[in-house]
Amino acid sequence: MRKSLFTRYILAFLVIVVVGFSVLGLMISGMVANYSVSTKRTTIVQTADSVSSFMVSNFSAGGTLDFNRYVYYNWSMCSESLHLLAANSEQLVILILDKKGNILVDSASGNYTGRNITLGQIENLLSEEDGVSYSDLSSLLAQRNLICARPIYVKGPISASDAQEDNDTEHPSQTLVGYTLVCSPSDTVSGLTQTVVKTVFLSTLWVALATLIVVYFITERISSPLREMSRAAKEYAAGKFDVRVPVKGKDEIAELTVAFNNMATSLQNLENMRSSFVSNVSHELRTPMTSIAGFIDGILSGAIPQEKQGYYLQLVYEEVLRLSRLVTTLLDLSRIQAGDRKFVSTNFDIAEMARQILISFENRIEQKHLNVEFDCAEDRLMAYADRDAIYQVLYNICDNAVKFSKEGGVYRISLLPKDKKIFVSVYNEGIGISPQELPMIFDRFYKSDKSRGLDKKGVGLGMYITKTIIDAHGQEIWVKSEYGSYCEFTFTLQQSVAK
Repeated sequence: MRKSLFTRYILAFLVIVVVGFSVLGLMISGMVANYSVSTKRTTIVQTADSVSSFMVSNFSAGGTLDFNRYVYYNWSMCSESLHLLAANSEQLVILILDKKGNILVDSASGNYTGRNITLGQIENLLSEEDGVSYSDLSSLLAQRNLICARPIYVKGPISASDAQEDNDTEHPSQTLVGYTLVCSPSDTVSGLTQTVVKTVFLSTLWVALATLIVVYFITERISSPLREMSRAAKEYAAGKFDVRVPVKGKDEIAELTVAFNNMATSLQNLENMRSSFVSNVSHELRTPMTSIAGFIDGILSGAIPQEKQGYYLQLVYEEVLRLSRLVTTLLDLSRIQAGDRKFVSTNFDIAEMARQILISFENRIEQKHLNVEFDCAEDRLMAYADRDAIYQVLYNICDNAVKFSKEGGVYRISLLPKDKKIFVSVYNEGIGISPQELPMIFDRFYKSDKSRGLDKKGVGLGMYITKTIIDAHGQEIWVKSEYGSYCEFTFTLQQSVAK
């Protein structure tokens, strides 16, 4: 089953939380266990040393020469003291042994009194570092304990038998009379670890729950617009471009939503312009073909007198030229879109080109009584570009300027060299371009004169092809206009070093 983005986000965050807290729990448990063992080790060592010192001090002050006898007569006092000390030291068991390993007194109220620990076990305990190791004393204790063993020495020989039995060469001036064992249950460490693990586990559950709630809303905030975009994209695929995705917030998702809606608007405008283009092309093809067919039929049938056939053949010729221009424009668009049109840059005189184009519009300029201005400081101004392509650009702009100029208005062509570029401007006084239409003037299939009152020949591709040519030269083109007043197109060319 395919997982949605929402499910993946939820699972990813939960896995991160669970794994993170598990690792944290293990680390804390290990640290707590190590710290607990270290603390317990220190406690039983200090306790064993204190008990040994306590027994030596009291035995020496007791006035008897036999350690076992001393303990026998003072058993209650010793037992009570050990019991209090053990109770204050985290469930310790304290044992006092004679030098043969017999347990004389313990802190557990006589539970271990009278039992024996072998001297071999005692030696093993004493041989460990600091006299501390784990053992159950051959099942004497119910479980393994952390045990610290300390010998009890008194100064000088206690009796002849003690002196003969004591062969300790490390303490020649002292006599061994017994041992102290301090035992601490090891399960207290595991119990503490379990408590830590339980605490971490409960914390993980609460944090996972809080994370699930937070991530749910965050992920929903991310995935919801994406779902809306997916649904809208399916509508666009079906040709319905009026669907929009609601914009919520001001974050990156909101910016993506705005961009998505802008794309939809562009697609809708493109579709509208494409429909308009199809309508225009259909009209441009149908009208001249109808005229051509009608005129030729009239000539062939004799309906048109012979003396007027020349006039009507001229009309047929103009309609053929009109069709030729339309086909050429469509072919240019096809070549540009396919990337087949190549531009070869050469040096040419842009000023002379502008004069030639201006002269070609002489009749149309005179018909509108336009006030023509040609602003160029130099007679020759060399540019470096594809001559034929730039001619097409400048001709198209100048043609539009004449077409949309008002009667008796100013018509100006300006050529200004600046910063190794040539700024070519074509200005006309006329109806101009509305602010709403200005951003779309270079779009494909766009016609500002939708009523076909002035632009009877265009199909909405001239400005698109013009901008494509300028972009291919790495130059810029822009338009300034005030609706009902003027319009000015400006583009740049690379200035040639040749004069």
